[in-house]
Amino acid sequence: MATGEIKRLEQSRGFGFIRPAGAAEDVFFHRSAVQGLGFDDLYEGQAVEFEQEADERHERRNHAVNVRVAAAAASAVDGALVA
Repeated sequence: MATGEIKRLEQSRGFGFIRPAGAAEDVFFHRSAVQGLGFDDLYEGQAVEFEQEADERHERRNHAVNVRVAAAAASAVDGALVA
């Protein structure tokens, strides 16, 4: 499972881009790839975990699937809600 942060969101169009940790190129993700929280609950700069798959439309690129809030970030959010 890769980690990174959300670099850009296009809320109205239902997609965004993740900057993988240690990588120079962003990875596309669609709202249907988000697990757990809803797409509308994500924000730029948020830490996420994800997997990558080959993109059928662009054979030299990957896209993100199984996107979810990173475990450490999720714990902080849960703790804030409980407190």
